[in-house]
Amino acid sequence: MTNHAADEAGTAVSSLGPAGRLEQVIAAQVKHYRAAQGLSSAELASRTGLSKAMISRIETATTSCSLTTLQRLADGLNVPVTALFRGADTDRDATFTKAGQGSLTVRSGTQHGHEYRVLGTLKGRTDALEPTLVTLTDASDVFPLFQHPGTEFIYMLSGKMVYGHGAYEYAMEAGDSLLLDGEGPHGPLELLDLPIRFLAISAK
Repeated sequence: MTNHAADEAGTAVSSLGPAGRLEQVIAAQVKHYRAAQGLSSAELASRTGLSKAMISRIETATTSCSLTTLQRLADGLNVPVTALFRGADTDRDATFTKAGQGSLTVRSGTQHGHEYRVLGTLKGRTDALEPTLVTLTDASDVFPLFQHPGTEFIYMLSGKMVYGHGAYEYAMEAGDSLLLDGEGPHGPLELLDLPIRFLAISAK
């Protein structure tokens, strides 16, 4: 059965048995931000108006903080209150792709020797980035232009090419990048040094 006591802020806190997940998250974040700022428990206690013992209970997840206590901690650490909950909502989609892997996809340039390897997608997200590794070889004899909603970022990994966007042309080599409006016709115009590999990241 949960016992209730009054903390230094004059609001209720709960003394826990086994720590709950939320309390563990708050404990980890408070310790993280305190250590990052080089603060001792006593210094954080002084900043927040809480006792050193209370700071210890929070950092060991043996106390469930009141909203007032959370606000005092956030103010004392100079972070938003939401930062203390970071990591609590862990059920989020992610895609991990090993080197050399990824899903090959067919696009208008595929039949002309262009290889498009999608490096990750997020389910049900219409605003998600779409990173694609594009490889052009000596078989890439035709260069279709693309148009799509949103923006696109291109980062050259190897080779040299002339890339067009609208009426403009850009000579690109390894390390160069180009951010463009996807509505403008764009695509490789001339292959100068093969093979060519670049990362194309599009966003709606």
